[in-house]
Amino acid sequence: MTGTPGTPGTPSTASTPDRPSARQFYYRFLVELWGAEPARRTQLAAELVTDDFAIRRGGHDDPARGPKALLALVEQSAALFDDIDVRIDQGPIADGDMVAARWTFTGSYRGGLPGARAPEGTRVAFSGLDLVRLADGRAAEYWVSSDADHLMRQLQVEG
Repeated sequence: MTGTPGTPGTPSTASTPDRPSARQFYYRFLVELWGAEPARRTQLAAELVTDDFAIRRGGHDDPARGPKALLALVEQSAALFDDIDVRIDQGPIADGDMVAARWTFTGSYRGGLPGARAPEGTRVAFSGLDLVRLADGRAAEYWVSSDADHLMRQLQVEG
């Protein structure tokens, strides 16, 4: 795909002084956001996603929307785990306005998940794939697919 920055047909993966490349963006979206303190997470969510940002996950017909939806997703997980480490395993791969990557989440179970029988402090790890559509240097849509079944087995959730 070719073109001039800011015109149709131009990949949004180009970096400008005021807009990071798609790869730089994804690093902030995943690693910085998950590793940030709660107050910084709120600021990052507002910076990183559009107002109508949509989270699309399997089993959810109506996507959660906006910066608050992204913040809620991160906060819900952060409430269950200590020592969270999110790493990019493969990618990010950028093509046009799309960015994809494979990641691994590790943490120590803090307790609080209904049905979980794993003791507090249990170390868990699971992986997933993200696909993010960018619009004007911010995330507009987010598809996430993770190995939640593997996580539930580690947490000894029957189901």
